[in-house]
Amino acid sequence: MFPLLRSLPKLEKLGEGSYATVYKGKSKVNGKLVALKVIRLQEEEGTPFTAIREASLLKGLKHANIVLLHDIIHTKETLTLVFEYVHTDLCQYMDKHPGGLHPDNVKMFLFQLLRGLSYIHQRYILHRDLKPQNLLIGDTGELKLADFGLARAKSVPSHTYSNEVVTLWYRPPDVLLGSTDYSTCLDMWGVGCIFVEMIQGAAAFPGMKDIQDQLERIFQVLGTPSEDTWPGVSSLPHFKPGELLPLDLFIPHRTTSFLLEVKRVPLVSVPCSVELTSSFLQCFPKSRLSAQAALGHHYFSSLPPRLWELPDMSSIFSVPTVWLQPECGDGSASQGRGTSNGKQ
Repeated sequence: MFPLLRSLPKLEKLGEGSYATVYKGKSKVNGKLVALKVIRLQEEEGTPFTAIREASLLKGLKHANIVLLHDIIHTKETLTLVFEYVHTDLCQYMDKHPGGLHPDNVKMFLFQLLRGLSYIHQRYILHRDLKPQNLLIGDTGELKLADFGLARAKSVPSHTYSNEVVTLWYRPPDVLLGSTDYSTCLDMWGVGCIFVEMIQGAAAFPGMKDIQDQLERIFQVLGTPSEDTWPGVSSLPHFKPGELLPLDLFIPHRTTSFLLEVKRVPLVSVPCSVELTSSFLQCFPKSRLSAQAALGHHYFSSLPPRLWELPDMSSIFSVPTVWLQPECGDGSASQGRGTSNGKQ
């Protein structure tokens, strides 16, 4: 636990949601900054279940690439989760550096994302809301998974869950089609979307209207699924041509290969990135690459071997030859002392 966090001055509001407000706070004991997620309690409703779930999951997760929960402060009016303070997130970072990130930085962000996901997936926990806003970025470039309000412990393989998870742009086609029987492959689709977005500087599938529009954007790139390409797809609740979805959505699209579509974006300029992205963005859930397997992909072969030997709580930036590169037009970004990907 963080020492003596029972009285924390709030410095500024960082954000506000439907049931919680996040503030920047400061410890009176050691002066360290913290993030205070203050959840408003209603007498008739009690503590929101999402807050209980987030707190209970995070208490047991100790990893360099997962936001650290220091303490829980419970009063009659509020429940406050005290987190380590991380100054920005991947969404803000990409907004600051439009047009796509430095390829070396993309690689290090993706490695850390996979490292954190592999840790929770091995513990049968699904994040269920992967998006750039939920990936915090520290001063040195350390990436941390955050916002576990939708996360679930999946201990029974046959259990079913809500399909109202994951922000639309990062929601996989199986969930869009109404599937409630999913596993860690749910998160891996989001990884693929975020990977593409970091490289090209724009969302992979930016649906502007609704689920139908989102599916159409996916099918235009990956092809319309069928029982041949996706066994069991026709039994999904929303796979009803002419009923829940229009018939023209199920007309086979001309582009049926992700490898053809990505030739229009900067992915092809990054060695092995097309193959890795294609391994994540598979319509058939069971075909998606796992986080653990992805860490062994040759896309990461230029990184120092020591990164695969680090203890859970050690940052990849504890390895002397690893640091962020300056982004295009940003001479002040991190140290930039040469290549961050040289083997040792």
